[in-house]
Amino acid sequence: MSASRPSAAGAPCADDRPLAGLQVLDFTRVLAGPFCTAMLADAGADVLKVEPFEGDDYRHMGFQVRGRSTNFAFVNRGKRSLCLNLKSPGAGELIARLARWADVALENFKPGVADRLGIGYPRLAAINPGLVYCSISGFGQEGEWAPRPAYDVIIQALSGLMAATGDPDGPPYVVGESIADVSAGIFAAWGVMAALWQRSRTGVGRHLDVAMYDCLLSMMPTLVSRVVAGGAPCERVGNRHLNSAPFGAFRAGDGLFVLAVANNKLFAQLAHALGDPALADDPRFASNPLRKRNERELQSIIETWAATRSVRDAVAALQAGEVPAAPVLDVRQTIEQGPARGRDLIRTHPLGDGAQACHIEQPVRFTGLRAHPTAAAPELGAHTREILHTLGYGPTDLERFAKEGLIA
Repeated sequence: MSASRPSAAGAPCADDRPLAGLQVLDFTRVLAGPFCTAMLADAGADVLKVEPFEGDDYRHMGFQVRGRSTNFAFVNRGKRSLCLNLKSPGAGELIARLARWADVALENFKPGVADRLGIGYPRLAAINPGLVYCSISGFGQEGEWAPRPAYDVIIQALSGLMAATGDPDGPPYVVGESIADVSAGIFAAWGVMAALWQRSRTGVGRHLDVAMYDCLLSMMPTLVSRVVAGGAPCERVGNRHLNSAPFGAFRAGDGLFVLAVANNKLFAQLAHALGDPALADDPRFASNPLRKRNERELQSIIETWAATRSVRDAVAALQAGEVPAAPVLDVRQTIEQGPARGRDLIRTHPLGDGAQACHIEQPVRFTGLRAHPTAAAPELGAHTREILHTLGYGPTDLERFAKEGLIA
């Protein structure tokens, strides 16, 4: 990919994937880094996933189907696998050639590990000054917390998100997905794109420091602004909203549904949908602060109305009255019955013996771009020789690398 600024002339055609031609060197493993590089691969980047002989740890973690990790398959789609022993004496020569090839390099080791492996930013940037290099870690590359190991649950606990999740009378709960890892992957992808845009004008790359903690905290605007700017307490409110009412989950005759009423117009529409238009003029509910103060009474009114209705009927009545409402679905229900089907989001890949892996189609739609099915996650080292040949190495070199223990 050229570091010069692209021409504005000419509209993209239906086969012009946005990142086609971008070359990405991926030293990441497990979740945060691979989630980022999967996003780049979805958009057309050529992602070389560099793995040790035993493979990314994620190949052996998580839910297994026929001995293969569904988690690994989900976040390593569309990549090529290059299996290398970075500790081999001959690794330096190959890493230098890879660094010259790449537009972007990413790693998510503990700070200092990449340098010890010979793939740190100072070395690779000296070889390729235009390289955009991204380091993802728990707490950043510098500071008191930098050396500490971090897993998603650690970040959730430290960020305040865990303390804010759950019933007010119960213990804190971890959010039911690896949200800290995923948020770091998304912000890393955003940072890479911002740095590439700057490089298109300057020709010079830079080092990005992405901390999982920073990313998760930045995704908490309601909680953080409430505490820092408003001086309000940090409290768990269960399925209610910290600031608005009625807003959250309510019980119908056969389960839970949610509704979201954030202004007076929506509250008047809710009153009509409940068959009690006078509620809109009730002084207890005349404004959002008053509705929040009298939230328990509102909950009782709504759930009394819903008690004789199924979730389906209650939601239908509310939606007919233009009140934002939805059933509470589990993952299987949303995939089989929810918007995922109509949006064509689910992609599956056969693994043999009737098993399959899957991923979610990248969610950003580019107008006029023809759909490009993403390839399945690669087998370990499946592209090693192909990649080395592309880099200019011949059979004699491959034989030498194998003897040196650089490749399997």
